[in-house]
Order: sequence, then structure tokens, then C-alpha cells
Amino acid sequence: MKAVAYRHSLPISDPQSLLDVELPAPLAQGRDLLVRVEAISVNPVDTKIRVRADPQGADKVLGWDAAGTVVAVGADVSLFKPGDAVYYAGAIDRSGSNAELQLVDERIVGRKPASLDFAEAAAMPLTTITAWELLFDRLGVPRGSTARSGVVLVVGGAGGVGSMAVQLVRRLTNLTVIATASRDDSRAWVRDMGAHHVIDHRGDLVAQVKAISPAGVDYVLSLTHTEQHFPALVELLKPQGKLGLIDDPATPLDIRLMKSKSLSLHWEFMYTRSQHRTEDMQAQHVLLDEVANLVDAGVLRSTLRENLGAINAANLRRAHVQLESASTIGKLVLAGFA
Repeated sequence: MKAVAYRHSLPISDPQSLLDVELPAPLAQGRDLLVRVEAISVNPVDTKIRVRADPQGADKVLGWDAAGTVVAVGADVSLFKPGDAVYYAGAIDRSGSNAELQLVDERIVGRKPASLDFAEAAAMPLTTITAWELLFDRLGVPRGSTARSGVVLVVGGAGGVGSMAVQLVRRLTNLTVIATASRDDSRAWVRDMGAHHVIDHRGDLVAQVKAISPAGVDYVLSLTHTEQHFPALVELLKPQGKLGLIDDPATPLDIRLMKSKSLSLHWEFMYTRSQHRTEDMQAQHVLLDEVANLVDAGVLRSTLRENLGAINAANLRRAHVQLESASTIGKLVLAGFA
């Protein structure tokens, strides 16, 4: 089968950083689905692993977000059958989606939204799972038209996770969402995703937020550069507020600043369930199916921003370059193998 792999951790400017290769087709066993990959999207985790995990000459296939068609199933599979269209974010400890065929555990796979094509669907799984788990599983944000009002601050609202988080807060909760974005095009994108207010994270966060919500905010989703914003986020959170983060702070956070307000800090890592084979691993299947229903009902939308063409090494290098620039809006997608 065709695949894109890397053999050594190299700068993305090096033509050898990602390579077109031929690999043996895998076989489905147990609860695995064998999926023919139709489209993928590329995430910051792809670039981080390429740089940090050197395979020492072996072919390592990256990629997690994918949409495709089930072509075979393991003996213990009960949720899907060959021919089903699916989407998923995969597992960080298994071979990735930058290949014509991929094995993935059925418990972390959802049915592809019928109203989306494969490219539109591939843009959604990883960021949607991350935003959903951060909001509803980690921070305990109340869903539905509850009597409780409140404010959520999303730092990094134009990125993949931010784009989904803004939609989820706006469409599924009774809370006001303030999101940050620093450029005209990213600010327009965040508004289009549903943010009630958009502010610039390059400016004075405290002053900007308090001009909108003088009492501060109930929840913060810190999706990027947490170490830069941490003191301001602590100041903005109301007593007993909750701070959620997904990034890897470059410097240690002084969590002692959180004590006087009894603030809580929550990590989200969407691979936790699959990596540790948790008892509730199948929650991601349920989540993705619910999101598919919401998409088909017109409540949520794909965050696909740009389709870079066929799945090959040259186009994937372009995607990695864009992601490493830290200026990407929404999601980058590739579809079909050239």
C-alpha cells in the first residue's frame, strides 16, 4: 500500500523529512477495523512527533485524523461492518493515517456525518474530541439551556481546537464565549464559528475581558502559549473557576497563584482513553456519533479551511510548514492518494 513515512527527525525543509513509501497492508484482528483512508487532516501533534520521535531509519507513519471506508473487520468487532463510512482520530501509539489502509479500534471510531464529504469529515475528529472532552468531561461545563449563565474564555480561538470549542459553547451551552484571535482573517473566522466577542491575545487580556465581563470568567480554555498568559488567566478567573489546557507550557506554571481563589487546573489529552485502554474508551465512539448527528442536523459544521490536494509527501510537507508557522486557521486537509 502507498504511505507517507519518515525515517529520521529532520527539519521539514529537508526533502527527506517525509517520504513516499510502499508498505505491507495490515490485517484486521480483534476489535480493529481496517479502513481505506479517503482523506486526512494534519495537526500540530504530527509535527511535534516528527521532530521528537526519531525512528532511527525505520518507516514511521504519522497522521491521526482520517475519514474513510471500512474494508475488513476483526473477529470481535460489533459496531461496524465492511462498507461503512467512518471518521476517527486514531491512537498515538499505533501506525498513523498517512497510508492507504489503517487499523483502528472500533471503540474510538464514529460514523461519518452523512452530510459531509470525506475531506470535510476528516477535518473534525481530533479537534472535536479534544474540545468536547475539555469542555464537558474535564471542566464540567453544563450542556443545554440551563438556568446558570456564565462566561467561557477561549485562548487561541482560530485554531483547530479553538474553532470547535467556540462552536460547542455557542451551540450546546447557555454560556457567553469570548475568544481570542490576532489577525483580521482569524478574527472573522472566530466570529463565523459563533464567538459572542473576539479579543486580541497580543494585547492586555485582563483589560479586554473585563471590558466585556467586569466580574471575570467562569472557565478558561488555554489552547496555546499558556505560560505567557497564565498570570492574566488566573486574574480573570472568578473564585472557584476552572482552567483547562492542552498545550505543553515552555516554562513551569506557578500554580500557587491559583490557591487564593480555589481555582482548579485540568489537562486534556485526547489520546488518554486509547493509550491507557480505559474502561470508558468507547466514549469516543459515542461522542463522534453524537457529533455526526449534530452535524447532519445543521448544529455543528466542519472546520476545514484548506484542501492541499492528494495525500503524498510533498503536500504533507507543505502542511507541516504551515502548522509550524503557528498561523493556521481552522484545519488543513488532504484527500486521495496520487
